[in-house]
Amino acid sequence: MPTTHTTIPDVRKSVLVDIPAEQAFATFVERPMEWWPVDHVFVTDRRSITIEREVGGRYFECGADGTEIAWGTVVEFDAPRRIALTWRVGPGWRPILDDDAASRIEVDFVPVGPGRTEVVLTHAQLHRHGEIAGFIHAALDGPSPGDTLAQFADVVRRHLPA
Repeated sequence: MPTTHTTIPDVRKSVLVDIPAEQAFATFVERPMEWWPVDHVFVTDRRSITIEREVGGRYFECGADGTEIAWGTVVEFDAPRRIALTWRVGPGWRPILDDDAASRIEVDFVPVGPGRTEVVLTHAQLHRHGEIAGFIHAALDGPSPGDTLAQFADVVRRHLPA
């Protein structure tokens, strides 16, 4: 039976950070090299990760040898509220080139009080990964906040004024 949207639920995780949404959004977009898990790489000897700040832009990593590999495309850029990206991961956690076969990473920055933001990261449309959708869902569906948001919260804490 083919995998459908209704058989693969979204995976949603969140974390609270003690900065306004504007700063949380900027930290997410401007400092991915600091919060991106070190074992999530497509290149050898990663030197940078860039999120282009516009719809249609890429988010990609660069290796020491100059190789660039895109993790996906920016499909929503609504600073400081939301960013959504395609997630081009294929079998064996290797890159794919086709956004039509990519799921989405949706990140919402929700003010929850003065100087406090809930960052909600959703892996959506996982069914688009086809045969490996169930495997990807199982790999992502651990306790909140997960590695990525836990590292993001650590970056926020490190950059708070003393």
